[in-house]
Amino acid sequence: MTRSNTVRNGLARLAAAALLMSSSSLAVLTVTITPAQADVAASKAAIDAAKARGIVGEQGDGYLGFVSSASDPALAAALAEINAGRAAVYRDSAARAGVTPAAAGQAAAQQILARLPPGQYYKPIGGGWMKR
Repeated sequence: MTRSNTVRNGLARLAAAALLMSSSSLAVLTVTITPAQADVAASKAAIDAAKARGIVGEQGDGYLGFVSSASDPALAAALAEINAGRAAVYRDSAARAGVTPAAAGQAAAQQILARLPPGQYYKPIGGGWMKR
């Protein structure tokens, strides 16, 4: 299995777990971390720090974006990795729900933006960057 498949499968499992945990029934979750998932965790930590500094924000299409131009190649790679994982999850979700991946991404964005902490940036579809 390639690294991208491992990452995609790991993200899909995490997304499914999040859906289970948000349901009204109680679910027990067992997670096994692989090296590829550890890489994703490192990318997530870098992105979370950049979001807190106002460098990266959430977009209305369900993807991350740079609020200002990116000068750190490692951060750009982390953002690309997270967005690639999100794209895979949106494709899988869209196929199961009978909608387009874009619609799945926008639906996910609504949930992400609803939980966005104060002080972080978001960009609605067709709009510019705004601070919560």
